[in-house]
Amino acid sequence: MKKHFAHHLIEADASVLEALARLDKLAADAVLFLIDDAGRLVSSLTDGDIRRGLLQGKELSRPLSSFTQASPKFITRSGVEVETLRRWRADNFRIIPVVDDDHRIVDMVNFRKQRSYLPLDAVIMAGGLGTRLRPLTDKVPKPMLKVGGKPILAHNVERLFSFGVRNLTISINYLGEQIIDYFGDGAEAGMNIRYVTEEEPRGTIGAVSEIESFSNDNVLIMNSDLLTTIDFEDMFARMRTSEADMVVATVPYEVKVPYGVVETEGELITALREKPTYTYYS
Repeated sequence: MKKHFAHHLIEADASVLEALARLDKLAADAVLFLIDDAGRLVSSLTDGDIRRGLLQGKELSRPLSSFTQASPKFITRSGVEVETLRRWRADNFRIIPVVDDDHRIVDMVNFRKQRSYLPLDAVIMAGGLGTRLRPLTDKVPKPMLKVGGKPILAHNVERLFSFGVRNLTISINYLGEQIIDYFGDGAEAGMNIRYVTEEEPRGTIGAVSEIESFSNDNVLIMNSDLLTTIDFEDMFARMRTSEADMVVATVPYEVKVPYGVVETEGELITALREKPTYTYYS
């Protein structure tokens, strides 16, 4: 994965002046994380930490570690409880490192730019023919049709990233090479993207059976042609609190019958309903 967070990392043996210069460039995101030679998180540093140290009489020549916060907040790569994330956001913690089991920094959450960091893999189904949109899809796969100047699929990838999804599998078929050419391995988007090719139609989510393994226990599956503002964090939290095995996002669809309806049980009339509306979820 591309280290899009490298500008927030500084070696523990760096000077205070070097740290001040780095913090100045970071502007609104001015926080650094000290790492050791193995890339493990040691401490955190803001310009406020340096200012307080100077007011306490510390010299600029002192080791950088003497100005830092020794116990910074962090997220483990295997995930953190949603309520903890929400509490940190409410307490105005902006940037939090993500560490692996060896305490090495492997990612960074910037709550000024993203919503959450959910322990989810994602699968996007992008192999359809898009026949209903022809001739628009004669030479372009439906997920790559542009809305607001960029492909529908790009909107979805960016939204998944904003909720902390880093491992994405895209199921492709029709003109799938265009999708691969556009997203590649996902490094530019800060993600790990892999592809499975559905050689022949296998149903709505049949391609998922082609995926050998996932990095997380929970998997989000979605269609590639959706433009949604759904809160994935809220959806995930509801699944956790209800101890459900699966949660499905739906939209209501109403069917209005323009006539009176007779409701029966066998041959027995149980009710008469005048021009009813039935609501289904799809």
